Amino acid sequence: MVDILAQVDLVTVGLLVLAVVAAVLILITGIRIVKPYEQAIYILLGTYKRTLNPGFNYVFPLISEVVKLDLRTQVLDVPSQEVITKDNSPTNVDAIIYIKVIDPKKAYFEVTNYRAATVYLAQTTLRAIIGDMELDEILSSREKINLRLRDILDDSTDKWGIKVEAVEIREVDPAPKVKTAMEEQTSAERLRRAAILRADGDKRAAILSAEGSKRARILQAEGVRQSKVLEAEGERLAIILQSQGEAQKLRILAVGAGPLDSKALAVLSMQTMQTLGYSQSTKWILPFEVTKVLEGMSEFLGVSRQTPTREVCDIDGLEKAVGKPEDILGPIPTPDELRSELKGLEDIMAKEKAEAEAIGALGSGKPDKEMLL
Repeated sequence: MVDILAQVDLVTVGLLVLAVVAAVLILITGIRIVKPYEQAIYILLGTYKRTLNPGFNYVFPLISEVVKLDLRTQVLDVPSQEVITKDNSPTNVDAIIYIKVIDPKKAYFEVTNYRAATVYLAQTTLRAIIGDMELDEILSSREKINLRLRDILDDSTDKWGIKVEAVEIREVDPAPKVKTAMEEQTSAERLRRAAILRADGDKRAAILSAEGSKRARILQAEGVRQSKVLEAEGERLAIILQSQGEAQKLRILAVGAGPLDSKALAVLSMQTMQTLGYSQSTKWILPFEVTKVLEGMSEFLGVSRQTPTREVCDIDGLEKAVGKPEDILGPIPTPDELRSELKGLEDIMAKEKAEAEAIGALGSGKPDKEMLL
């Protein structure tokens, strides 16, 4: 009997221990630890109770359900799909979406799987956007497509508690035939631009060469003109100086012959006749006035009538009768003035020659690449 009671006590103690252990285990199952980057949905007997924040949380065990949601930015891959563009060009397009859960309650209760729903929505929206654009616009306006797709997705997923942070078109891959046509078009366009640039360069080179030749001919003609002007100026100055010398000679002779009377003139005439006699010429041509010379000689010898003596003419009387040298010849330049004028003309010709050589060198050379571009 005692043994039976002992066995009963052992069973009771065992059951009590098991009950305590089970109770402890059940209580432990009600503990929920939420990580810092998560929030949890607490559902009790099928009813939403509250949202559990990061840290230690306790719920009713066995009859509670806790669903944890990650609040960090998540990257979703939109699979590549073939899309027909507005200009009927088949193109494979894929993208990447960056999303973030901002309302765990909506993300859990409003949509079955917010990740898959966002990807499918992105595929259909991307197909619609690409279908309204031409291929060239798609290739050159990726940023525009990204912004438009992000705005549409963000507005559509707002009721799911999802924030679409960014959308990036990863690859736009036209069909092989379209690629070949694009390469040919690009090659033809580059050849056309090269031909235009080459023609423009030849045009500019021809213009520069023509301008240089024109300027050289102008400067050459100007040089010839300047040389002729200098020659004419030199001849003019030589004539002026020669005329000045002749005028001065005549004035000196006139002033010197003024005091001579008729007898002195007769003596000079006889000396001149004597000089002619010593010459080798066999023929003499005497003017009609030779009789007056003979009359003067006869009067000098005293066989003719007396000739009245000429009055002596001074320089003032001569200038009064004939005029001053400046009145007859005009202003006569001095040697310093002549040198200054010739020096100025030489400087002008040297400057124009240097300009002609520079322009000629520019016209004969080839235009550089910067000028062609």
